[in-house]
Amino acid sequence: MAGAVYKRVLLKLSGEALAGEGRFGIDPPTLSATAHKIRAAYDTCSQIAVVIGAGNIIRGIRLSQGEQGMDRATADYAGMLATVINALALQDAMEQTGLNVRTQSAISMQRVAEPYIRRRAIRHLEKGRVVIFAGGTGNPFMTTDTAAALRAVEIGADILLMTKNRVDGVYEADPAQTAGARRFAALSYTDALARRLRVMDSTALALCMESDLPVIVFDLTQPDSIVRAVRGEKMGTLVSSRPTSFADSAT
Repeated sequence: MAGAVYKRVLLKLSGEALAGEGRFGIDPPTLSATAHKIRAAYDTCSQIAVVIGAGNIIRGIRLSQGEQGMDRATADYAGMLATVINALALQDAMEQTGLNVRTQSAISMQRVAEPYIRRRAIRHLEKGRVVIFAGGTGNPFMTTDTAAALRAVEIGADILLMTKNRVDGVYEADPAQTAGARRFAALSYTDALARRLRVMDSTALALCMESDLPVIVFDLTQPDSIVRAVRGEKMGTLVSSRPTSFADSAT
């Protein structure tokens, strides 16, 4: 754990993180690169858990939109199943780097994944295994952001690492649409909720605030991004109880 400031971390990956430039499906080179980034972080901080989304395959909320959309609960269950596909792909890629990995699913499917059991997950982490949490929370109407916050609190993670693709933190406005939009170096939970900033969904953010779980939002595509995060380097945006400040004025 040389250089690590966090003993146990939970990494939230979007499904799009596995899609590469195609934005759909699983891109093998991107999958492999992501696995190697996690391996490098593991060599720094040996207790890592992962929650994976499914936006590269299916999004329940999009399936349910429109007059002919699916029932929202059914669509969300389909999305949960898609997270299991991503989890199995990521598990295999990480195992090829030499990591010992366990996938736990909130939806029962014993042939491919363990059921989610909190104490077993913690034991895996203590034994140096990486644990992937699939299936979201196991409930519809809940995002994988909420699953990440919930699992992080349950396993006693020191920090929640929220990765973004080509977005290096949280901005006061969409930088692609607003010239000169400033990035936050630090952001309080209350400001994030009040400003309705796109950090994570409000349920997840409220859970982090209630549990005083800090969150770092950063760009996954940057070199050594996960390693730098677990080392506590200043990067991205730190969401916590600390006062809000902007990156260009941060010390």
